[in-house]
Amino acid sequence: MHRTHNCGELRKENIGEKVTLCGWTQLKRDKGGMIWIDLRDRYGITQLAVEQKNTPAQLIEIIDKIGREYVIKVLGEVIERYSKNDKIPTGDIEIKIEDITILSKSETPPFTIIDNTDGGDELRMKYRYLDIRRNPVKNALMLRHKVAQEVRKFLDEQDFIEVETPCLIKSTPEGARDFVVPSRMNSGEFYALPQSPQTFKQLLMIAGMDRYFQIVKCFRDEDLRADRQPEFTQIDCEMSFVEQKDILDLFEKLIKKLFKTILNIEIDYNFPQMPYDEAMEKYGNDKPDIRFGMTISDLGENLKGKNFVVFDSAEYIGGIVLPSGSEYSRKQIDELTNFVRTPQIGAKGLVYCKYNTDGTFKSSVDKFYSQADWAVIADKMQAQKGDLILILAGEKELTLHGLSELRLKLANQLGLRPKDKFAPLWVVEFPLLEYDAESQRYHAKHHPFTAPFDEDIELFNTDPGKIRAKAYDLVINGIEIGGGSIRIFDKELQELMFKNLGFSKEEAEAQFGFLMNAFKFGAPPHGGIAFGFDRLVSLFGGSDSIRDYIAFPKNNAGRDVMIESPSEISQNQLNELGLALKETKKTL
Repeated sequence: MHRTHNCGELRKENIGEKVTLCGWTQLKRDKGGMIWIDLRDRYGITQLAVEQKNTPAQLIEIIDKIGREYVIKVLGEVIERYSKNDKIPTGDIEIKIEDITILSKSETPPFTIIDNTDGGDELRMKYRYLDIRRNPVKNALMLRHKVAQEVRKFLDEQDFIEVETPCLIKSTPEGARDFVVPSRMNSGEFYALPQSPQTFKQLLMIAGMDRYFQIVKCFRDEDLRADRQPEFTQIDCEMSFVEQKDILDLFEKLIKKLFKTILNIEIDYNFPQMPYDEAMEKYGNDKPDIRFGMTISDLGENLKGKNFVVFDSAEYIGGIVLPSGSEYSRKQIDELTNFVRTPQIGAKGLVYCKYNTDGTFKSSVDKFYSQADWAVIADKMQAQKGDLILILAGEKELTLHGLSELRLKLANQLGLRPKDKFAPLWVVEFPLLEYDAESQRYHAKHHPFTAPFDEDIELFNTDPGKIRAKAYDLVINGIEIGGGSIRIFDKELQELMFKNLGFSKEEAEAQFGFLMNAFKFGAPPHGGIAFGFDRLVSLFGGSDSIRDYIAFPKNNAGRDVMIESPSEISQNQLNELGLALKETKKTL
């Protein structure tokens, strides 16, 4: 070993020992007579000290050559530090240098490698290997490691076995867009990278493995945002001979254990369960943040029929109450109006009503509504004196989305979404199918293998859109952390599902014949769940971006700017694969 200790472990009790350390020079300070070097490795920082008058000239000559991020090896004695630093664990000691070796030189790095660096996102991604030396990134990766180990430990104790599944699979039409990989040995044919190991984990249940898990890479060719990468990691799990309650109970224990071991937070209650329809009606989305109120109220029956054409012609009218918001200025309300009019929300406008502290009401539509009208609405919404009522109207789905976004924006402004407060819940009873007007057919809300409620199966023949799925999502603080379902394990029911999704028998056989064939050989009742591992770690780390917790992430354009990927390939490679490129205009 090059070293006897790392740069984070020496303490007062080591004083007098001869040690050898290795690491990177973070900082060198020459004070004329004394030289100090901060030596850094993964474990911490140790200060090195050189008294120039008592140090051989050849050693001073080596030290003079050392710059930032040089890799050095130092031999010396642990001594008590005169000016102690209580901000680092090694702050009571320093190393009196007796010998030093430069192991590797460094150019001046493109940004300062300190916690509050001067490097921008794109620059730090280009030099990610330097960025990882900084504490925030290093600690994020160490947190990721700790979560992974705790997950593995828990699942192993519950008799799960870790099984790897293929990364080169068959492309399927359901779900997000696949990444495809051309096959050289099978000209004109393509693999797909898995969006999840869904069919393989079902096959493992048919194979009798009973309890499977995998911390696995998944791939989806989607537009990117803060919580989405083209390649991401799932904690993927499946169990046999279970019902929905068994899965929720077990994985609720996993999440509680992670909160305890990672954040030392004890959750001593059962996670609430909220039906999908309730989540949409009260929160405007299927991943509600329940840390605060401001739930949505349906105001259609109260506001229609008063000759206000915007409301009278609307499919849906909904509102929220902003506590103590009656003092909002007209400028602040105008800012909220502009917010809901943005293309991402698409509302035409915002109606407000101030519930004044004297008990009177002042609205933007006083011409159409009386004080008595607003008193009824305030009572229905449980508004108090001093509150502000905000109302949107229009197409139901669009309006609920607008109210959801408005609710979250206001909560952020009011500090109602702190990073250190957590509110988990299960969202259940999702629709099994969603109708798509463009393709004029039903699509699976989750995936084609999700089981319907037994009592809803007859609706396949009359009203498929009302069928409830045995599906569930874990939501924490408005973030979907994981989701899963009880699976279809009956061949006839799976065929009925494919039929309602618009698959012909031939198409179903071509895409999923391997699974349907496996059902012939005794499939157990089974179900599972997959957690977004990156999202879970970023939640524990207090970040909105999963990119901070991935060692080598892609940017928002799906590019790895460090290794310059994706990139063109040679004509020889194209020829081997039997591919020809079609000219397209490049867009920025």
